[in-house]
Amino acid sequence: MLESIAEYFESIPSSHRTIILIGGIGFFWYLETAVPQIVFRYKKWQHACTNLFYTFTTILINFSLAFFLLRATDWVQARSIGILSVCGSFPELLRLLAGLALLDLFGAYLPHWLEHKVGILWRFHLVHHSDNFVDTTTANRHHPGESFLRFAFTIIAVVVTGAPLWMVMLYQSVSVIMSQFNHANIRVPIKLDRWLSLVLVTPRMHHIHHHYQQPLTDRNFGNIFSFWDRLLGTFACIPEEMIIYGIDSHPDPEKNSQILRLIAIPFLEVEPILARGKTPEHPFID
Repeated sequence: MLESIAEYFESIPSSHRTIILIGGIGFFWYLETAVPQIVFRYKKWQHACTNLFYTFTTILINFSLAFFLLRATDWVQARSIGILSVCGSFPELLRLLAGLALLDLFGAYLPHWLEHKVGILWRFHLVHHSDNFVDTTTANRHHPGESFLRFAFTIIAVVVTGAPLWMVMLYQSVSVIMSQFNHANIRVPIKLDRWLSLVLVTPRMHHIHHHYQQPLTDRNFGNIFSFWDRLLGTFACIPEEMIIYGIDSHPDPEKNSQILRLIAIPFLEVEPILARGKTPEHPFID
């Protein structure tokens, strides 16, 4: 079974990766219509167009740099470099799960945490957090500058873990689907969510990260596995009805939907932050 999975992802066609991306968006879009967590008053297609533009730039950057990812995996495999190289005696399934967890830590959690701690990186990450209507299309709403940073950390994760190409391709496929899932505006039964969130990042968990004010903005950094937040002290849980999406330094939803302005966000003066204890007028929810 694992051999078949490895063989498939070792040479997964670009068309299949595109199908995974588009299929995920379509599936969660349907669920958002059928079982929404919040009924937004917004133009869903217009909102999606902004976010899909940045999805396209992310895809373009990742595909254009794919050669470097291939070389990195070849390099670590040829030299038996990385954590997984000393786990050769582990059962294959355990080795796979360890590899996915470590790739998630070094390739997703760590750069995400750094983007919230380093000023210049936060300016680029603002594009993602400025979305006032978090849904499945928000998942890849990344400034091109952030996309380059994320790719660099994927290379770092490959070197640290020593993951083979097939495992990296599997990780990226799972990461895309999980990001679409945990950003999706869908209602997950509370009991099911509690069980799932012991291991996986659920919408209820990640939406807390998209609350407009600190300290919650600096919590729940995970993408696939929730236990990194729990182990590293960045986990938070509040009732979802308390969450207001967006970011306090950029509260205007109209400005936050303008593609060219979002491109310029890292280079603009930060707007005055809303007073603590006050919430922005929330005209977005029925």
